[in-house]
Amino acid sequence: MKTIVLTGGGSAGHVSPHLTLLPFLKNDFKNIYYIGSDKGIERNIIEKTDIPYYSVDCAKLNREFTFKNFKMPFTVLKGIRQAEKLLKKLKPDVIFSKGGYVSLPTVIAGYNKKIPVISHESDLSVGLANKIASRFSKKVLTTFPETAKKIKNGLYVGSPIKPVKNYARDSLLKEFNFSGKKPILLVIGGSLGAKAINDAVRLALPTLTEKFDILHICGKGNIENGLQNKSYIQLEWTDKIEKAFSIADVCISRAGANSVLELLAYKLPSILIPLPCVASRGDQILNAEYFYKKGLVYLLKQELLTPSSLSLAVNSAYANRLNIKKSLENCEFSDKSREISRIICDYAM
Repeated sequence: MKTIVLTGGGSAGHVSPHLTLLPFLKNDFKNIYYIGSDKGIERNIIEKTDIPYYSVDCAKLNREFTFKNFKMPFTVLKGIRQAEKLLKKLKPDVIFSKGGYVSLPTVIAGYNKKIPVISHESDLSVGLANKIASRFSKKVLTTFPETAKKIKNGLYVGSPIKPVKNYARDSLLKEFNFSGKKPILLVIGGSLGAKAINDAVRLALPTLTEKFDILHICGKGNIENGLQNKSYIQLEWTDKIEKAFSIADVCISRAGANSVLELLAYKLPSILIPLPCVASRGDQILNAEYFYKKGLVYLLKQELLTPSSLSLAVNSAYANRLNIKKSLENCEFSDKSREISRIICDYAM
């Protein structure tokens, strides 16, 4: 049995697919290690598992001008040297990267040490980190067939998607303290929360709570005191996201590919509010438009987000929920964890 090093981070979307893959990787690899940043969200997530975690220095390129960008190359070079020492110690046969700036020192170090690197791109467009990583990777696996065509060494395979879990609704209602008299609206803004969504939801509460009970996962440090009541439950984050998907009748979400694929798997009528271009490379907009054109989701761009437009979108999605669920029955996206693990194993030295 062989050894693998996993890497990726900066947001939960660059980490959680590793957890989905773990049961399959454990069949193919005797030793599994993770290399990430010292204080990133990936450390919090991985240290709750049985996977040994190691950290190296990482640096994120800010899209707006800042003097910190001048320090970035030196930080990355330091991280590469640290990663090379770790790889010499861990002796992996292959490295698997889920992207994000956190992955680059380990990916480049792996290339320098002649260790095969396999990367995976979840989004329709290729992120900056994966554009760089593709030069050091044997293969870049993609969730979308269109993405693979844009990368010289791209290979369309699909994405790791958590298996759908079915729970008794009555027990979930008790667990989340809802009466069950109203349909439930789930709001998720990603692992770091989403201020624009949080603000719009809270301003729309008088209208929304007339019809819905709301489970609002608002991100770390974003709970607003004084608003909690029997129809509006706030959580910073939850490790029971599958239960939240199961209890929800309609959902408001950002448009990271991993999150959207989970919503599709649970056949959950959803309103996607992608991160705007001013705060990203536009990847979430492309993801949202892709699924919107297939008739699988509602799309509400952030520049059009108001309490009124949000309430209208939620009510429309809920009213049309049966047609949406019917469309989702024919959704072609499925869990490709087994295939991804096999590909990684095939490249192990």
